[in-house]
Amino acid sequence: MRNTNKCLLLYSGGLDSTTLLYWLVKEKGYNVNAVTLLYGQKHMKEVIFAKKNIEKVKNATHHILDISEISKFLKNGSTLIMGGKEVPKLEQISSEDKIQPPTYVPNRNMIFLSIAIGIAESMEIGEVYYSAQAQDEYGYWDCTEEFVKRINQVVELNRKNTIKIYAPFLNLSKSEIIKLGMNLGVDYSLTWSCYRGDEKPCGVCPTCVERLKAFSKLGLQDPLEYETLS
Repeated sequence: MRNTNKCLLLYSGGLDSTTLLYWLVKEKGYNVNAVTLLYGQKHMKEVIFAKKNIEKVKNATHHILDISEISKFLKNGSTLIMGGKEVPKLEQISSEDKIQPPTYVPNRNMIFLSIAIGIAESMEIGEVYYSAQAQDEYGYWDCTEEFVKRINQVVELNRKNTIKIYAPFLNLSKSEIIKLGMNLGVDYSLTWSCYRGDEKPCGVCPTCVERLKAFSKLGLQDPLEYETLS
């Protein structure tokens, strides 16, 4: 029998997915099965923060899955993967490339969602969430309304156990997500966004720039200490 008070969340430990974790628990009242995937990402530090947030949030269970063998292939198509090229500064990415920058990981969200859907079906969970957000500075095709619509159409082909994919932050700006999270009590010092995976966030990669601008737009200071700002 389908469990209606449970959902599955693809959870990285980043700003967006942590806000979504809090929203699902505090606003929606779900018992969340949070799934974190290790895929050879340079910014493995996000997993440390993911663990810390799960410890703070009631009604959440954490599952960490290692699929890092896939990184030997993905590194050729993304600067986010260990062994790949250096993560560029946002200012180094041309306007043409911003629609799909070098930080794009080939087919990542479809791979992740396929795994999540299989787990959810096996656990008799009917809803899968991921924190796709229409980035302010750049964009990915697998973080769009059209992508979510079409992947749901594929899942509807399941003859017995249909899973629904939700991306509630799709049309929110980064600052709107932060504002929502502040109201939910998210501690953003326990989130990680930087793509480079150093001891401190770099402050110049695409996601660092976007994050800093979002806090600034709200008149807030990002609680993380940045390499370029220290």
